[in-house]
Amino acid sequence: MVMKIYCCECKTKVEARLIDGLEAYPHRPDLSALPFWKCDACGNTVGCHHKTDNPDRPLGCIPNAEIKNARQHIHRLIDPVWKSGKIKRTSLYRKIAKATGRKRYHTANIRTVEEAREVYRHAKAIINEICST
Repeated sequence: MVMKIYCCECKTKVEARLIDGLEAYPHRPDLSALPFWKCDACGNTVGCHHKTDNPDRPLGCIPNAEIKNARQHIHRLIDPVWKSGKIKRTSLYRKIAKATGRKRYHTANIRTVEEAREVYRHAKAIINEICST
């Protein structure tokens, strides 16, 4: 199966190929059965919404190593807050979307380091406000 997905490394929509976790992460047997989309031009991958009715739907665009690291950095900031129950995840994501001028926010849609920095800056301010009340 092939799907057009934006690739952060190639900076264009590419014909990504659906693969399994064994190909994406051969050193991670726990991921072997999970679906991933791969850009064969650069080798980067993105996971799928595998626990949904549409298990082959990509989580977002295909990140390069730098974007993947930036997204993980954002998750280390925001996940503990919503997991603590101080705010619902959907509410936090709505606040981030509003602060960044987007209709919707999801970390998997971040395409550049600049976007990641902007999201991080706004998320940090929102979290500081939530945690100070």
